[in-house]
Amino acid sequence: MDSILNDIEVRVLGCLIEKELTTPEYYPLSLNALTNACNQKSNRDPAMFLAEEDVVRALDSLRFKQLAVLSADGGRVAKYRHLMAEKFGLMPAEQAIICELLVRGPQTVGELRTRGERMHPFGNLAAVEEVLQELIVRETPLITLLPRQPGRKEGRYAQLFSEIPEISEECVEAPPEAARQRVMAENERIVKLEEEVAVLRGEVTVLQQQMAEFTAQFE
Repeated sequence: MDSILNDIEVRVLGCLIEKELTTPEYYPLSLNALTNACNQKSNRDPAMFLAEEDVVRALDSLRFKQLAVLSADGGRVAKYRHLMAEKFGLMPAEQAIICELLVRGPQTVGELRTRGERMHPFGNLAAVEEVLQELIVRETPLITLLPRQPGRKEGRYAQLFSEIPEISEECVEAPPEAARQRVMAENERIVKLEEEVAVLRGEVTVLQQQMAEFTAQFE
């Protein structure tokens, strides 16, 4: 990979891809919406607490590296979108896999299928494995298979836009119980709804301001 991204750039890029696939009606993203997406507690590993200034610096770097751009849609608020599909010729399934690896780090095939379903439907594990192989065998690979950790039955895949994380035995954790996975999924759905409500409230506020400005012209 020509350009190595830092952790904040990885998070910003992943969030841009995620929101295009999960909430296209609110995409491209304003700086405020993008910062909130980066700081989400669900579907993120590790958790981050970024200021808008941190996101601006990351956006400037991603724009220089031709991975993000200021949207040409116009409007009163500047909005940003990623250039992954154009730059690397990615299909939606490939974007979904890369997005998961950007926002949550290395994962197994099973984890990628379960977590990636919210962005793109995968019929089975074989469908995920096919996409993974396509991303690995490219002239410039975008992902890699990490060495299997002690205590784990499966290897994990990692994206190659940043430095490959060092894996220690202390990182080995037991998989969550089925009940916990269901609770986590429900929490993620609630967080998504809360995010959509916050976006709608922001849009209503902008409309109210515009109406007030319009009305003031006739007073």
